[in-house]
Amino acid sequence: MRLDRIIQALLPHDEKFFSFFDESARIMVEAASLMKQLPKNDPEVRKKVVARIEELEHDGDTVTHKVFSELNSTFVTPFDREDIQSLASSMDDVIDYIQGSAKRFLLYKIQECPPEMLELIDSLYGSVIELQHGISLLADLRRVDDLRTIIQKVNEYEKQADAIFGQAIANLFDNEKDPIYIIKLKEMFVALETATDKCDDVANIFETILIKHA
Repeated sequence: MRLDRIIQALLPHDEKFFSFFDESARIMVEAASLMKQLPKNDPEVRKKVVARIEELEHDGDTVTHKVFSELNSTFVTPFDREDIQSLASSMDDVIDYIQGSAKRFLLYKIQECPPEMLELIDSLYGSVIELQHGISLLADLRRVDDLRTIIQKVNEYEKQADAIFGQAIANLFDNEKDPIYIIKLKEMFVALETATDKCDDVANIFETILIKHA
């Protein structure tokens, strides 16, 4: 460990950051869980579910702003400032894309989900669960192997989502005749796949933090 890392480890840290990250992770999981339930509900219930996801998106923005505000008022941070900022922003991106996916689902009046859409939602949910576990480990960076396992799992979910997305688009163009509905479903697929990409961005920041603190 470099001398500056030793000094940083010995200095008192603002533990609020870990609380903020835990809160963002909780919001991500709740939003992804609601997204998972969305296709199973009737149209009226869907409106309530999407409204709740939109509330969560606003809550996520609030937590992110708290992180940035705390960065501006804190001298010593638990890890590098740019990594704290990137982590907060990337987690907020995940929540934003979940909210965007849910909103499209409602606005486009998706009646029956293609199986690939349900698979993408499952991949997204699995990814978010792993990220929540990873966030819980950031306060104790000695558990390197556990965190690396989480990073690997999130990366696998991202690759899985890429494969599902490619097959979904191919099937859509082969089987669907309505051009308007093709556009609607394609946008849904893109939003869900991008949300999983954003999860992988968070995992990449975990990796960066691990490398710096190795």
